[in-house]
Amino acid sequence: MSSTSRPASFRKRYYRGIAPFWSDLRHLASLRGRGSISAALRERLMLTVTAVNRCRYCAAFHGYVAQISGLAPEEVRRLLEGDAAAAPAAELPALLYARQWAEAGGAAPPELRAQLATIYGAEQARAIERALRMIWIGNLLGNTWDALLFRCSGGRFGGGR
Repeated sequence: MSSTSRPASFRKRYYRGIAPFWSDLRHLASLRGRGSISAALRERLMLTVTAVNRCRYCAAFHGYVAQISGLAPEEVRRLLEGDAAAAPAAELPALLYARQWAEAGGAAPPELRAQLATIYGAEQARAIERALRMIWIGNLLGNTWDALLFRCSGGRFGGGR
């Protein structure tokens, strides 16, 4: 690459300023509650969102934690490829919701949120939303770091695609 050419654009979703980050933190704080989900479901949700946002740091970390939580390496690989077919049937609605939520930029239409609460109950749906918001923040922070590396290195580091 010559010194006059610019690196290709950074294409992953990342924080473009402090305001969206603070907004996500406020939203996460508003989701406090007693509902809980299993460690395996939490990791499946996190891998599903990470598959959409393509954060390499979260993929590596949650891939490892998912295996500790009982997921087979093949299921982890498939989840990171966007395939939830190997997940337990009872978790598929939550994983589909997570994918749609992430693809929509960290939000879901109210009717989908209502469906989630109908299927899992209000407290467990809130715990699912909490897990989604946590991984969303992690993904965007990881990708923000990569965007900075990408720009500072002229596109050599940071995995811009």
